[in-house]
Amino acid sequence: MAEETTRIMVGVNESSLKGYPYPSISSKGAFEWTINKLVRCNVNAFTLLFLHVQVPDEDGFDDMDSIYASPEDFENMKQRDKIRGLHLLEYFVNRCHEIGVACQAWIRQGDPKEVLIHEVKRLQPDLLVVGSRGLGPFQKVFVGTVSEFCVKHAECPVITIKRKADETPDDPVDD
Repeated sequence: MAEETTRIMVGVNESSLKGYPYPSISSKGAFEWTINKLVRCNVNAFTLLFLHVQVPDEDGFDDMDSIYASPEDFENMKQRDKIRGLHLLEYFVNRCHEIGVACQAWIRQGDPKEVLIHEVKRLQPDLLVVGSRGLGPFQKVFVGTVSEFCVKHAECPVITIKRKADETPDDPVDD
């Protein structure tokens, strides 16, 4: 009988500095930590599950010059965002392929905190790994943290990986 692999879900998002298709500093750090500290050389024992949550634009007009938009404009925006998200996930999938570790990747839309918790309930991974920007208490009040929410609400163990000090941008909210 074949042994089951350990399934590790990794929440990933795009860089707030570079945008798509670049992974955020925190996402890249969480992935690299998972590979270097958990997977190591035992690639056949793990399956990585990459989840990217896209936050929908509330009014749909961020990238439009006019509020006079057609239904096709909205459909084009949705398609463009999906393609951008796929390019982000491609980075992680390609890295897994290079290393030889099995993986799956998908995109959902919504509030990242809620979607991550929902997907953990649905897929029941053995572990959730998320990046953390290492915000101070004052910044957390205004920005909120996905990682802290996941630690409190996920139905599996959660590991949060802080950014390295030398990778922290001038504004720690940036990622």
